[in-house]
Amino acid sequence: MINGRSDNEQPHLVSLVLQSKKALQHGEQLCSRARSLSSTSAETAGDVIALDAKLRWVTSAVIEQLKLAASVAKSIELKRTELENQAKEWDNSRAQRSEALDSILESLGSQVIPPDFHSTSSDSSIFGSQDGSDDGDEDISGPFADSLPGRSPTETLRNVLVHGVPNHHAARMRDRSKWKTLRDFVDEHAVNDLLESLEGDRNILDDILSRTSDYPESLANTISAIQATLPVDLALPSLDIIFSTQETALAEMAKHLTSLAEHYDQMASALRDNEAGEVFSREDIQEMNRDTEELPAIIADLEHSVSSVASSHEQLVAAKQQAESNLTTLKGALSDLDELSDIMAEMLDRQEAVQIEVSEHLTEMHNSLVSVEELCHRFTSYQYSYNQLLMELSRRRRYMEAAEKIIAGMMSQLTALTEEERLRREEFNTAHGEHLPSDVCLFVQNHPTRWEIVTGNNEALEVLPEIDADLLAEANSRLATAAGNSLRISTQYSRQPLSQPVYL
Repeated sequence: MINGRSDNEQPHLVSLVLQSKKALQHGEQLCSRARSLSSTSAETAGDVIALDAKLRWVTSAVIEQLKLAASVAKSIELKRTELENQAKEWDNSRAQRSEALDSILESLGSQVIPPDFHSTSSDSSIFGSQDGSDDGDEDISGPFADSLPGRSPTETLRNVLVHGVPNHHAARMRDRSKWKTLRDFVDEHAVNDLLESLEGDRNILDDILSRTSDYPESLANTISAIQATLPVDLALPSLDIIFSTQETALAEMAKHLTSLAEHYDQMASALRDNEAGEVFSREDIQEMNRDTEELPAIIADLEHSVSSVASSHEQLVAAKQQAESNLTTLKGALSDLDELSDIMAEMLDRQEAVQIEVSEHLTEMHNSLVSVEELCHRFTSYQYSYNQLLMELSRRRRYMEAAEKIIAGMMSQLTALTEEERLRREEFNTAHGEHLPSDVCLFVQNHPTRWEIVTGNNEALEVLPEIDADLLAEANSRLATAAGNSLRISTQYSRQPLSQPVYL
């Protein structure tokens, strides 16, 4: 430093002092802002931590609620699946019984009935009054046309013994395509009504099940929609790194601020010395200029540090805003879950009501299947008894033919014996009659008594229809098949008359 005052040193020093003061003030502002940001960052970090904890708790609650909703949807789906399986079991049972019913009906339709069985009068028909006009037998009253009301049983029997049983059957039309079958005596309308009733009950069951058919899918879609609205996990910035970065920046800024303050003090002191008359050398002035020229670089470093602190602060602010946004979204999800909870409660009530109604309706439907099964047993018993009827009529015919043979033999013996007796009486009367007085033993001229065999109490001769051998063979085969299959006819069904309106 050189004593002596230069005229242009003072203005230059004043300028340097002003620059130093301005740099110090700017540095102080930057440091103050950085400290404020750091303090706010600490508060924001606390808010972020609290919000993150709340988010985790609410998210966990929402997820648990969604799991509960999913379990309810799964429960409803399982209950519906169980009901649908019960309906399928009923469908299988119906299919089996319907197939059995079709089978027995086809079997009944394949077995013909001779017209003689249903074209006779109602007094002798095993099926009661039947219209014989369907078979083209209007003029035929029965297999034995000679046995008519008003004709003597003795005359009828004599005709049988002399001419044999009249065979009008051979003169009939033998076209079996016009014959009735066992199925013709089944009430098809009643059968169809029963089957239509089963189908109607099944449609009603579908209508009941359809009331909750969309519940599982609807719940699943609602749960998926709520899940889609859930925010992703909050990505928190590293608080350690943020605070470490801010502390480093503040420390560096403190050093720079100290440097600015020292520089300002030096420049202010130099100005006071200059005003006191001290003269600085050229080297001193150049050094002051160099130091002053470094001020913008220091300010730039301070601004960079402030930017670093502000950037970390903005990360925390952004995290807080995101947490608040996520919390708002979760509150909306909770509101949706509350509404879904009410809907699920109503769905469960309706599903329970549907289960009860389905259970009751299925019970009625199974009872209807029992009616189909009973119908199959009735038709099976009907066919079995008809085949036994054919066997019984064949046995009765054998009995009648055996009895007729015995009667014919007796009549032949009586006729021969009577004729022999007549000849011997004629020989006696010829040889001795003229030698005896006419008033002695008048009855010796009588012819021998003639004998006739008649039915008891003048009953009409039993009339049996003639059954073709192939029909008897078919009936015998069916009975053998039934015995081979261990068919057992329930007494409950066998005692019921064939004229039950449900099928005959």
